[in-house]
Amino acid sequence: MGIKSFQGRRAAPVKLESAPILVEDYMTSSLITFKKDQSVAEVMEAMIKNKISGAPVVNDFGELEGVISDGDCMKQISESRYFNMPIGDMKIENYMDDNVAVIDKNLNIFDCAQLFYKHDCRRFPVIEYGKLIGMISRKDILCAALKLRGQNWHC
Repeated sequence: MGIKSFQGRRAAPVKLESAPILVEDYMTSSLITFKKDQSVAEVMEAMIKNKISGAPVVNDFGELEGVISDGDCMKQISESRYFNMPIGDMKIENYMDDNVAVIDKNLNIFDCAQLFYKHDCRRFPVIEYGKLIGMISRKDILCAALKLRGQNWHC
């Protein structure tokens, strides 16, 4: 006795248009940036005003010199009390992180998510030809994953 199938005739598979999965598709390219000679107070005001937790520090040529975060500002606040100095008078070059991992715009979001997991950071600058062209955050990757939900994740 043979095997019977009750599934009936199947329709031909329909190929869905693949969704964008690259960093460049989800990165923020309209950035708030700082110069390393700006004061910590200026950075704190800008972060509060723009509701951001960090931003890139660039030179006059748009090249990345580092990243300043709210955590870096906290360090300055803490030290200002210890050394009896006014909050925010110091330049951000003394507090910014200048050893920053960067990524390429053509990296897929799955590999980017793995880098976020490995490096335990909140954001990655995106560099092209030595210039800062965008930033991608953990939140951007979460948004991308939600948009891709229900699709096959083949890379």
